[in-house]
Amino acid sequence: MQLKLICLAFANCLFLSSVQVSAQSPEGWTTPYPAFRVIDNLYGVGLLDLSVFLITSDEGHILINTGLEDSTALIRENMESLGFRIEDVAILLTMQAHWDHTAALAEIKQISNAEMWATVDDARVLEDGGFSDAHFGGRESFEPVIVDKIISEGEVIELGNIKLTVYDHPGHTEGSSSYSMVVNENGRDYNVVIANMGTINPGKVMEVDPTYPGVSEDFASTYRRQKQMDVDVWVAAHGSQYGLHDKYKPGQAYSPDTFVDPQGFVAEVERLEEIYLEQLAEERSN
Repeated sequence: MQLKLICLAFANCLFLSSVQVSAQSPEGWTTPYPAFRVIDNLYGVGLLDLSVFLITSDEGHILINTGLEDSTALIRENMESLGFRIEDVAILLTMQAHWDHTAALAEIKQISNAEMWATVDDARVLEDGGFSDAHFGGRESFEPVIVDKIISEGEVIELGNIKLTVYDHPGHTEGSSSYSMVVNENGRDYNVVIANMGTINPGKVMEVDPTYPGVSEDFASTYRRQKQMDVDVWVAAHGSQYGLHDKYKPGQAYSPDTFVDPQGFVAEVERLEEIYLEQLAEERSN
């Protein structure tokens, strides 16, 4: 069986074959982590480092991301610990169509009869199981999932009392997306962002024979636009990206201010932008 070396977020390098993900996956991608309340009706129901977010309403729930293909049972357990059922998920979303965030979508879709919504460029990748991914494609890396609706920049996803705005933040994948909403706690409005950060996978090329046409411009646009966002609370596709384990310890009392970190968001975007600029300079010097 042919193996292909691929590197995903934060230079984690893995050997993968077919749809199978081996025990060589980073520990944080397979280690269970207790569910927690981020703020208001937004919860974390994922793993130690792979983020899965649940947004609840009386008319059904939105689930953003999954983990690896065997993560359904862990997600179900975390939801049930909060008093919610996976069968009541009505809409499935993803932030990026890479297998570590998408591999259980098809199974959860079947269990819940939820609709899969995605940006047009990530929809293509979701429906062919990662085969057409510009960076890691050429093979099926997760079970394909049918996309029921295409979403785009500025669209507001409404479900019950949920109003979730879509942002195109491409670069990490061609169709990477973020989401925002406003919640009110104790008389204060909080601008909440579920942000897909502009991390650059090892081997991605910006300008000379680029990984995909326009990838450099996509990253630049994402950094620029994210720095302009009005952010109080933010989370991201990996717990390590938004400092989950520094901000929150399992079992600590809930506070709406636990994840308030506007300066941290800007600092992280600027850090990633600097990495991007350094790569551009290196490519141009060769």
